[in-house]
Amino acid sequence: MTTLAWIVVSSIAMSVISLAGAVTWVIKKETLDKLLLPLVAFAAGSLIGGAVLHMIPEAVDQMHNRLSIYLWLLAGFMLFLGLEQFLHWHHTHSATADDTPPLTYLILIADAIHNLIGGMFVAASFMVDVQLGVTAWLVAAAHEVPQELGDFGVLVHGGWTATKALAFNFFCSMTFLAGGILAYAVSNQINVVFLVPFAAGNFLYIGAADLIPEIKHHHRIKTNIIHYLAFSLGIALLLAVRLIG
Repeated sequence: MTTLAWIVVSSIAMSVISLAGAVTWVIKKETLDKLLLPLVAFAAGSLIGGAVLHMIPEAVDQMHNRLSIYLWLLAGFMLFLGLEQFLHWHHTHSATADDTPPLTYLILIADAIHNLIGGMFVAASFMVDVQLGVTAWLVAAAHEVPQELGDFGVLVHGGWTATKALAFNFFCSMTFLAGGILAYAVSNQINVVFLVPFAAGNFLYIGAADLIPEIKHHHRIKTNIIHYLAFSLGIALLLAVRLIG
């Protein structure tokens, strides 16, 4: 496939993941609660593993270990901190989160921005190397599943019908495709490789500052072990992809 085809297909596939909230219709709440946090832990490991084992080394290869790599890394980290601070965006992984209805719109706005940025860096990764693009997509997808399950729960808890919640989640996810097309369109005028370390900063922030706090404050040793193993599995998967590649 051409690079553009990879970008379009991967973006559409990411949008389909936004419909993951539909499984909450058929899964009991007790079962969902047991699955969500291990998924969050796995996503955190995947995000950090993707940043450290794939994105940063590739950026060093492409940009020759210049200071600009680490400035873009910090910029990606700080942008998502800003989103969380000013848009109150957060990854709520509870189907019964106590959020007020106005926050449901803030979540959708921030999710649309998040997907736009995500589409840009996944597209940039495909333009650097197809394997890096696939890796970036897999890492983003691992994070997207628990996020979409949580967002769906927040929207329904905020008074939305399940159909409306799914429709708006899907609509917001289409900004991922818009970001991918935008990155591809400007790639002839701008070297978009800077988006690789920028994305690594995004990954590190979401994994370390947003997801890990949700899984580390449990008093049951069995629960902590499960979360630690799920986190380790996320890193191990990305390490295996790196070694095989």
